[in-house]
Amino acid sequence: MRLLPEPGPTRTLTLATLANTVGNGVWLTASALFLTRSVGLSAAQVGVGLTVSALVALLTSAPMGYLATASARGGSNSSRSAPAARCGHPRRRPVVPRLPAGRRRDRLADGGVPRARGAVIAGAVPADQRVRTRAFLRATTNVGISVGAVLAGFAIAVDTRAAYLALIAVNSASYLGAAAILTRLDVIPPVAAPTQGPRLAALRDRPFLAFTVLDGLMSMHFGLLNIALPLWIATHTSAPRWLISLLLLVNTTAVVLFQVRAAQGTEELTGAARAAPPGRAGDRRRCVLWAASGSVPVLAAVALLVAGALAHVTGELWHSAAGWGISFGLAPAHAHGQYQGTYSMGMELGRMLAPIAVTTLAVGWGVPGWLLLGGLFLLLGAAVPPVVRWAARTREDVTDPQPAAVG
Repeated sequence: MRLLPEPGPTRTLTLATLANTVGNGVWLTASALFLTRSVGLSAAQVGVGLTVSALVALLTSAPMGYLATASARGGSNSSRSAPAARCGHPRRRPVVPRLPAGRRRDRLADGGVPRARGAVIAGAVPADQRVRTRAFLRATTNVGISVGAVLAGFAIAVDTRAAYLALIAVNSASYLGAAAILTRLDVIPPVAAPTQGPRLAALRDRPFLAFTVLDGLMSMHFGLLNIALPLWIATHTSAPRWLISLLLLVNTTAVVLFQVRAAQGTEELTGAARAAPPGRAGDRRRCVLWAASGSVPVLAAVALLVAGALAHVTGELWHSAAGWGISFGLAPAHAHGQYQGTYSMGMELGRMLAPIAVTTLAVGWGVPGWLLLGGLFLLLGAAVPPVVRWAARTREDVTDPQPAAVG
């Protein structure tokens, strides 16, 4: 694939995403250690703070998307110039009550970024290039987070408060850099609100909400690779633990190399709906392969785990591409921001449920839990095409309200 898209809005968004996600990678890699070893919080307190922040993001997704649609150029990146710095209180200060509030403010601003990004893509990129743009951004995100993780590794090795604060400075600078790059975009005129109907129409669009829930529940598969599989390898297989890092590397590399290609053909609603079956097949195969990796010799376990990881990333690529195509295809022209925000609510739902679901079933129940998860993902994926057909039949009922005159 091309390292960069052709010059234009997609390239600008890609460069801004690279700058932004390098900072994300730094913070994601080092935040848990910083908050526990430097700030002085317990692991339980960090977990509570992250759970509350995820809940805030879930509840504010659609409203933030509505605001993004009504604003120009989607400059919400600049509102996050220093998200992590709010957690950097000296140890002697009462950080426990401050963390949840700081995380809620951070997550509120953080939640606006993907919602604004969806509105910007819809306003700046032609309709037939929107899914491809999202694919470029996802591939770039994996590159940026990987680079940030490497940078964070140096500070983690030093393990001093000054090193962690330097990472926060890098993270903050990345948001400023992304905001500066976004100024190269042409100004996108605000979209006029319709004169009739509810302002947050996406929250009353039952077919779209049904798709959002299904897609969000399917997105729990991200927790398989990041949460369940490392624990499974360490406690239930004879495979070496370094394989955990190798499988994560395989995943990120495949996303960088093949996400844009996997998105081909999903620009239209019908093509996006057809993309679901290959993803469902990946969901089924990976769970069976990973379940079979327990209680077998080392070489067999490694082979099964690698094969499962390849099946996983195949399903992940198709799932992402299909979700983008469907979410753009079902959104009215005047409401892409709020529809992308509502679509993101599904991802937040999956992010909230995944840790307890995948650890309880896959790690706690073992082979039966893996097979149950595979069956669950299969059923969820099978429900997507009929729900999309239902939504397509009702578009005339939820779209095309007359916009208010501008000026």
